[in-house]
Amino acid sequence: MPLSRRSAVSIVVFVLLGVFVGLGYWYESRKATPGQAANAQSIDVTSAEDRGPGSLREAIFKATAATTEVTISLQVPKITLASALPPLANARGIKVVAAENGTEIDASDLPGGAVLDVSGANISIEGVRIHNCKETGIVLRAERFRLQTASVENCDVGIDVAENADQMMLERNRFARNRVGVRFAASNKNAMVVKNEFSEHRDAAIWAVRSEPDSRGGAISIRDNRFNKERIGILTANVSMIMERNELLDSQEAAMQLMGAGAVARGNRISRGAAMGIVVENGQAAVIEDNEFDGIEAYGVMLKTSADTVIRKNRIHNSGYGLAFVLGNQRSPSSAIENTIIEPKFNGIDVIGDSPILRGNQVMRPRALALKITDYQPEGGGERIRSAPFLEGNNFSIGAATVAAGDAKPKPGTVQR
Repeated sequence: MPLSRRSAVSIVVFVLLGVFVGLGYWYESRKATPGQAANAQSIDVTSAEDRGPGSLREAIFKATAATTEVTISLQVPKITLASALPPLANARGIKVVAAENGTEIDASDLPGGAVLDVSGANISIEGVRIHNCKETGIVLRAERFRLQTASVENCDVGIDVAENADQMMLERNRFARNRVGVRFAASNKNAMVVKNEFSEHRDAAIWAVRSEPDSRGGAISIRDNRFNKERIGILTANVSMIMERNELLDSQEAAMQLMGAGAVARGNRISRGAAMGIVVENGQAAVIEDNEFDGIEAYGVMLKTSADTVIRKNRIHNSGYGLAFVLGNQRSPSSAIENTIIEPKFNGIDVIGDSPILRGNQVMRPRALALKITDYQPEGGGERIRSAPFLEGNNFSIGAATVAAGDAKPKPGTVQR
């Protein structure tokens, strides 16, 4: 008996529903787990040896040859290296993840070179502890890199960042007792160093030095880090860098040393230390604002042979001195605006062979002079460099001398409260 038209339509609908359900099951079976790319591959490291089955070396070779994103899972507490590892590179990306308690990579037997060579984009490393390398812990020469909850200790350089290594994040790591913690070669775009711990570096925790200003644009963001017992916390020269909300404690020479162009230090706390807080030397258009200094043996901020630098709304208390301006550019003077200096052990503001703009500053209860203005006389003779700061609206303690030594005088017509 032929089917009615209604029955035929019902059968067709039923068949189509079956096809859609089948497609749904197939799609779910092909989907990756959350946070993992489709068809991602996982490789376990189960051997602590330098080479052989289950070793980190074999895992890197497999990851490099893979056509999908790869996760290298470190399942051993310690790996001892005797020779250089192959570079980390995969077009789809590689994740190196240590087990819950972390994995130590001991490089004390490695004769030289980097422990990890990140030469491909989209690489992330988590929970790894790199110790005792004669040269570099991680060399980074590709974009889109992330390092988190790792540590690099007792190496020459913790992380060496090449010029092309843009879009990098170093977060919640520990760098200790290296010669240099993190070294930058340029003003890497979208580079961030956030919430890391630095301690006891022989030269500097962060080192970013170029011979000429970097004109590529972008600035390295250094924020919310903690520096402890560094020779120099942050040293930058001609590399654009924004340093915000960092804590720098017990620095031996300077918490920050800023040279050349492109430096901004804002909202940092600099405490204790045998020498300087922030030193700007041969600086151009640096900005130092809203920082707090306490317990510094020498100057909170010192400018030497610098121009167009702004020192604004900083608070310096219980330190040796407040601010110093030495041999600045007369044609492009630097400025100190609305800074507060409380109970310096010696002078509040020293001006030596310079003519800065001093406006709206307060020096309270200095043990010596609120402001000392001195001409600079080169050793062995030569032309004297006069000091003639522009003073306006400053509030110095009653009875504190504002000009001393030499015959330097403030510019005529200035207002001094």
